[in-house]
Amino acid sequence: MIKILLVDDHAVVRMGLKMLLNAHPNMEVAGEASEGNEGIQKALELRPDVIVMDLSMPHGKDGLSATSELKKQLPDVAILILTMHDDEEYLFMAIQAGASGCILKSAPHDELLSAIQSVAEGQAYLHPSATRRLMEEYLGNVKKGAVDTYHLLSDREREVLTLIAKGFSNKEIAEQLVISVKTVETHKGNLMEKLGMRTRPELVAYALKKGLLGYGL
Repeated sequence: MIKILLVDDHAVVRMGLKMLLNAHPNMEVAGEASEGNEGIQKALELRPDVIVMDLSMPHGKDGLSATSELKKQLPDVAILILTMHDDEEYLFMAIQAGASGCILKSAPHDELLSAIQSVAEGQAYLHPSATRRLMEEYLGNVKKGAVDTYHLLSDREREVLTLIAKGFSNKEIAEQLVISVKTVETHKGNLMEKLGMRTRPELVAYALKKGLLGYGL
């Protein structure tokens, strides 16, 4: 049973959410709060598994401030931000505050239930349009070199990267690693995609910066 705390300044919204969630066989609304300060107090008292937190609450502490404070006092609690704003700025702020997920108030009931289930299991949840925007921004930063994706490379891809940077041909790399030339080309294509690079000189410069050749820039 997932124990849930609702924090929203609209009583009608809380009532609707409570009816929906209590009708689910694995969910139970353990408490309610109308603003952030009350939400923090109720959370410390009830120790819920998931807090469904409204983003905009004009009276008392807002959702972002309450989320940030709660994650300091209850680091294991999952907080799902409920918002009417389909805006990436709010999304990023929610994540920075420590929220486990963010869902639009206009989302279908099934999506809300799935989101609560996901964050209760320790997973992150973002509504589809937010996920798409985050991926676009992430890939854009990769292409601009603002994000280092070296950790995404497999051990074999790192070996291939090092050998490419040392000036070995695909055939020579294949011989050293005892794999086919086609496999080398596949690894090369994969690692270039992960690093957001297109040319051998870019790979050499990157390998130097990472110190893969025994010396760096």
